[in-house]
Amino acid sequence: MSNLNSSLLQNTSFVRPEYFYISGFSGIPFTKYYFIFLFFTYIIAIFGNSLVLIMILTDRSLHVPKYIGIFNLALADFGETNALIPNLMKTFLFDSQYISYEACLANMFFVFFFNNVQALTLVVLAYDRFIAIRLPLRYNAIVNNSLMSTALMAIWTFCTALVGSTVVLITRLSFCKTNVIKSYFCDYGPVYTMACNDNTINSVMAKICTVLFVYVPLIAITISYLGILLSLSKITTWAGRLKALKTCVSHLLVVGICFLPVLSTYIAALTFSLHPNARIVSTSLSSALPPMLNPIMYVLNTKEFKDLLLKMLKKRSSMRAKVLTK
Repeated sequence: MSNLNSSLLQNTSFVRPEYFYISGFSGIPFTKYYFIFLFFTYIIAIFGNSLVLIMILTDRSLHVPKYIGIFNLALADFGETNALIPNLMKTFLFDSQYISYEACLANMFFVFFFNNVQALTLVVLAYDRFIAIRLPLRYNAIVNNSLMSTALMAIWTFCTALVGSTVVLITRLSFCKTNVIKSYFCDYGPVYTMACNDNTINSVMAKICTVLFVYVPLIAITISYLGILLSLSKITTWAGRLKALKTCVSHLLVVGICFLPVLSTYIAALTFSLHPNARIVSTSLSSALPPMLNPIMYVLNTKEFKDLLLKMLKKRSSMRAKVLTK
């Protein structure tokens, strides 16, 4: 009878904490050095993605479908790193691991929103490469600025709706057991599992989001590259094959950077017992590294970016020379 009364009391009372406590990197040795590393990844990510955004905005020759997609990827990377790392730095600098309920939901939304935009943008860029290699003569007719812009707008709308709905569902949960989030940010899974009322719909939404934003993009990208490999096999010369494949190198590297750490963490968690600290460090790296490395991969491996960067540097040096001669 007492158990029944306790159950009824939990169902009728609704507890929404004023603050959450993010346990994050508590108990992990040498945390100070890891935060310094994250700070440098943040600076490089901001600089790199800003450079990519400025180059694409200012050079009209880059106003083509492929670079509209890369612009969207850089924008998502810029948003994700700003949603995640400044909060971590606040924890390190001010020793403040508390976050208000509303700020926690906002942090959750923006981290997952930009991360999911990033994943779906990589699918669109894979489709762009598939059409460019599979149907080169019809590429400009099939993939144009209008189609690319529409696809990217659809991604932002879809991510806003799904991630927004998923985060809003947190507001129906009651937190009467604990307010300690066992993660480095307001992570959806650790938050909804703390609830003391029914969280079935939250669990379902978490699985749906994992499928739609991890497995579906990976399958779509894999299918695109199988089609690309099939097309390459029909090119008679090795020189022609390598030339076509070279246009995909940057995208393949970025896909590897974005998905391999996440997949490795999932596989490790399924195959053996992963220590909570190891999970937190690996997942934080899988979130922090792609926004830093993506612009580097595209700038270093794309001829148009390299040419434009050299042109900008030459222009700047010539302007300095003129100033010094006056």
